[in-house]
Amino acid sequence: MRRSLRLRNHEPTVPLDPVSAPYRIRTYGDPVLKQVAKEITDIDGALVQLAEDMLETMYAEPGLGLAAPQVGVRKRLFVYDLEMGEEPHALINPEIVESDGEWEFDEGCLSVPGLSWNIVRPKQIHIVGRDLDGNEVSIEADELEARLFQHELDHLNGVLLVEHLDAEQLREAKKILRQRAEVGDPSADKLRAELGLSSPGSSGLSLS
Repeated sequence: MRRSLRLRNHEPTVPLDPVSAPYRIRTYGDPVLKQVAKEITDIDGALVQLAEDMLETMYAEPGLGLAAPQVGVRKRLFVYDLEMGEEPHALINPEIVESDGEWEFDEGCLSVPGLSWNIVRPKQIHIVGRDLDGNEVSIEADELEARLFQHELDHLNGVLLVEHLDAEQLREAKKILRQRAEVGDPSADKLRAELGLSSPGSSGLSLS
């Protein structure tokens, strides 16, 4: 049975300018995104405030989900809202206990802005955790909701979307990033390094 994860005292949010959001989204190249988040042992007012600030930041981008490491906080917490302002939720110390099937879908990430790839993930999952009141939560999710949970849990485990790319997708990423670097995009070289790609002046592709 699914329990509500609705944030306390939260009203549907008017879209914000990312500049005015409580947090800055950390992007590829930031060391915090490669670190495993720490289990949460105390659910207090500070954690609730963190979740609410993460929601505001998520809506401002906008995105459907946001994990604490994406705002520089190494805690096992993510927030999400598939309805963009109508159903805000938070999940603490999430764990996938069962998965089934396969589903390929075009997937992007706020920490890898401007890029997306078709990624295969389990179609259905059973995820457990706790809500902001400390209640146990058990959710049977499928398709988009299941994918969102898996994506956010990856962030809590220090895994970025780019680590799911196959060889063909890596080649395409190299092409796109070379084009971005040529027009002066300063973020292109950071993602090339994250992917293990060669420098813009080289024709090689390193997969090691």
